[in-house]
Order: sequence, then C-alpha cells, then structure tokens
Amino acid sequence: MRIRVVYSGRVQGVGFRATASWCADGLNVSGFVRNQPDGTVLLEAQGAPQDVEALLARVAERMGRNIARADRAELPERAGEQGFEIRR
Repeated sequence: MRIRVVYSGRVQGVGFRATASWCADGLNVSGFVRNQPDGTVLLEAQGAPQDVEALLARVAERMGRNIARADRAELPERAGEQGFEIRR
C-alpha cells in the first residue's frame, strides 16, 4: 500500500521531518517526508500495511502534540522505490 498524509499544526521547525525519518528506521517502508510552502508537512509511505501503519503510529506518538490535523489518502504504489528520505 502507499499513502499520503498531510500534517498541519505546528509541524515545521520542530524536527518533524527528522523524527519521521527516524520513525521509518527498522520498518520495511519507502517514501519521503518534506515541508510544504503552506506550512504543512507531506509524508508519503509505501510498504506492507502493517509497516505503513506502524510508521504512522510512531509519528503520531512522537509528534502528536504538534499535529492539529492529518489528512490521509491512498495512492497507487510506485514500483522500484527504495528507502525513506527527507526531501527539501
């Protein structure tokens, strides 16, 4: 599965991207996290459902106090994508 989550709240300038990348460590997920010009953070993750859900749960646990809203959508999978990265 592949999902896109747009996080809003106080999510920029608080280590959100680094935390999301750290949360992906040890999980079999690929994708990226990046700041958006409108002040939100975009996260896309792909992998087995249990790994993707584990990533989102870790992010919510670590950054929940900063998240006012998390808008989630399912996307088509991307063949050949590897690793989880922070994008600028």
